[in-house]
Amino acid sequence: MARIRVKDLRLRTFIGIKEEEILNKQDVLINLTILYPAAEAVQGNDIDQALNYRTITKAIIRHVEENRFALLERLTQEILDLVMANPSVRYAEVEVDKPHALRFAESVSITLAGHR
Repeated sequence: MARIRVKDLRLRTFIGIKEEEILNKQDVLINLTILYPAAEAVQGNDIDQALNYRTITKAIIRHVEENRFALLERLTQEILDLVMANPSVRYAEVEVDKPHALRFAESVSITLAGHR
């Protein structure tokens, strides 16, 4: 299995339930871990045999930036669903941080995982 990590993908979206959060985009920080069988990609050195993490990341960017979310949990689940939609993915873990969500904390994050 190959492990792909996408680290610190910083996007802006509408996230939250307070009026200020509903009216103004905020930063979110996304980290992904994806496992997929890479034996063919390792042997063949052909992009068609590898998991295209760029395509997955672009779909996440589009989804996050074009939608609104009340809950961090919902945003995290929707990103996980996008990743798991690729049939090559055997396991995925998604962590979404909302910087400065609490007064004395750097961020608050939710992590969800899926497997097949």
